[in-house]
Amino acid sequence: MARHLITSAIPYINGIKHLGNLIGSQLPADLYARYLRGRGHEVLFLCATDEHGTPAELAAAKAGKPVDEYCAEMWQVQADLADGFGLSFDHYGRSSSDQNRKLTQHFAGVLADNGLIEERSEAQMYSHADARFLPDRYIEGTCPNCAFEDARGDQCDNCGKLLDPVDLINPHSTISGSTDLEMRETKHLYLLQSKLKDDIDQWIDSQTGWPVLTTSIAKKWLHDGDGLQDRGITRDLSWGVPVKRGDDDWPGMEGKVFYVWFDAPIEYIACAQEWVDAGKGDDWARWWRTDKGADDVRYTQFMGKDNVPFHTLSFPATIIGSGEPWKRVDYLKSFNYLNYDGGQFSTSRGRGVFMDQALEILPADYWRWWLLSRAPETSDSEFTWDQFQTDCNKDLADVLGNFVSRVTKFCRSKFSEEVPAGGTFGEAETALIDDLQTRLAAYEAAMDNIEIRKAAAELRAMWAAGNEYLQAAAPWAVFKEDPDQAAAQIRLALNLIRIYAVLSAPFIPTAAGKLLSAMNTLDTDWPSDMKKAVVALKEGHPFSVPDNLFGKISDDQREEWAEKFAGRRD
Repeated sequence: MARHLITSAIPYINGIKHLGNLIGSQLPADLYARYLRGRGHEVLFLCATDEHGTPAELAAAKAGKPVDEYCAEMWQVQADLADGFGLSFDHYGRSSSDQNRKLTQHFAGVLADNGLIEERSEAQMYSHADARFLPDRYIEGTCPNCAFEDARGDQCDNCGKLLDPVDLINPHSTISGSTDLEMRETKHLYLLQSKLKDDIDQWIDSQTGWPVLTTSIAKKWLHDGDGLQDRGITRDLSWGVPVKRGDDDWPGMEGKVFYVWFDAPIEYIACAQEWVDAGKGDDWARWWRTDKGADDVRYTQFMGKDNVPFHTLSFPATIIGSGEPWKRVDYLKSFNYLNYDGGQFSTSRGRGVFMDQALEILPADYWRWWLLSRAPETSDSEFTWDQFQTDCNKDLADVLGNFVSRVTKFCRSKFSEEVPAGGTFGEAETALIDDLQTRLAAYEAAMDNIEIRKAAAELRAMWAAGNEYLQAAAPWAVFKEDPDQAAAQIRLALNLIRIYAVLSAPFIPTAAGKLLSAMNTLDTDWPSDMKKAVVALKEGHPFSVPDNLFGKISDDQREEWAEKFAGRRD
């Protein structure tokens, strides 16, 4: 079996994530990790919180808490929500960890030694009232192009014109509201990505089968306009990884921290070190160092399309530029956006359904199934309450839930709560087994290729095949004339419940666990050979009738939720 390293884009610390964030990285990564584990592969699935930068400081200030305390609390909130959605991380780390601090400083030192970091002077807006330099997005004023009064220092949201803070009319700090601003010279470190352009270009060209979305974004950044630009990797902030050259101080960089987008991807590696230090693993280097055994690891990343440039260009520039034998990503699965009911999900505007709210109204499996089966793989997709209700009621309640209920209740009433003996499989049963074997191959191919919507469609089709067989075989009618044949039909159907549980576990793990419990089995072997799988539960094997697996979403509930989530989150 192969070894698989899986990371999902690490969520930012300032607040609870919405469903668009969830389907953009963490949820599909969990699906893939669960599938690979189910097939017997060795998996290390890592994620963490991204905790540095100005937004964290501002969120902490708004909450009236020290930034380190705020981040610690929000890490716990995000970790609990991840657990609530069944995200099976082997470790959920923090970019503020000592491991990430040391590793970030190490990379900076090595890159500097290799001539890939340069110190540059530049003018930046300084706020006297805030006693700090302001990033462009924390300066607002009137747009000189369209007179929009809330234009940011980098771009006007009204007319789209790219701006510099000095272009704004009557600029002010969005932190304090102060207009006491001045352009002041400061020094920063730049990663000379332009020197690595050809190396990165060749590396991307050497990858096969990447999504078009991933490669097109990377190539655009590499070749459009002036091509790949050098990138500032330090900021004048107090919260972050202090700028050091390895273990040594960096003269002239006192009081500065590394830019969050320099240290955040490094946390993927540091997270594995945290995993070991937490006593969960014993060797992080065999996953991340090709000189320590990581050559046989397949590394897959999951992220939304807005994160692609950083993971195809900036983080690889850090890895390649170091000259050290670090594992690079083998496959980068990127996603388009999930929109919300005619507009966009938005954390800053509080628009849409957020992870905590979702779990308050329905169990995680409803959300997991709908989001994954509608994953925005080839284009943006949209969440609507009508579609959510329709899909969940049809797929989860009418197809899977109904099959399980009919089979177990009929067996209990006509036989017992044991797999019945008697009868043999005939042409109809053989045809069903052959059909399931064919669909299983298609399901596995889709999952191996991380084609999530195709995989969901194949899984749904396997559920439907069981229902169609049951309807055609009609064991309730056969029982009156030939109880033994009805027993064979129900024996097959009960075994299908175990098979469905195993195959469905990556999508709906809680429901899958309930099905295995009802079938009174710990047998989670992958049903590679359907002829053997359909007789895994032998005659006389006890089971119990499970509670209603999926309740239907009523029209009243749908209308209530649509109204509740129509506005802004408080």
